[in-house]
Amino acid sequence: MKSTPFTAELVEKVKPLVRPERWAHILRVAELARAIAERNGLDPERAYLAGLLHDAARDLPLEELVRLAPPENEVEKAHPLALHGRAARRLAEAWGVEDLEVLEAIEGHVYGVPPENALGMALYVADVSEPGRGVNGEIRELALSGKLLEAYRKAVVNKVNYLQGKGIPVHPKTLAVYERLRYAP
Repeated sequence: MKSTPFTAELVEKVKPLVRPERWAHILRVAELARAIAERNGLDPERAYLAGLLHDAARDLPLEELVRLAPPENEVEKAHPLALHGRAARRLAEAWGVEDLEVLEAIEGHVYGVPPENALGMALYVADVSEPGRGVNGEIRELALSGKLLEAYRKAVVNKVNYLQGKGIPVHPKTLAVYERLRYAP
């Protein structure tokens, strides 16, 4: 990414908040989100920005997550780590990010986004399929071949099936996205 003063400033804000392994993941997600955006006619720099910020709150203490993003339902109360997307959005807003689609992508990388938010779909797919995870390579390849909606649908279905298979409650927002995707063209 072309480093702008704003991007460099954000790097300096995010990097100290996360463990080195998380920082490496963030950079891989940002690069993959940019590549997915390029292959799907989206703004690659906005995708990179969303990727750079998506896990900014992931390593914060749980008390700080709850302060930044109070739980809104029983799933979030039982699993406060699920708050990290909304907490990262709050940090991004405090740092001067005003692009609503980028902010929604940051928040939605945990639960999913409506299929109208292509940037959010690109980030979601990048997060679940970045090479360092060692899984979901077929989803990554679909997205990189210009089939973002198909890749996103597969990613959300996989997540719901995985959680249900483990007996873990699925977030209501994820279930809503899952239902919408069943009927998306």
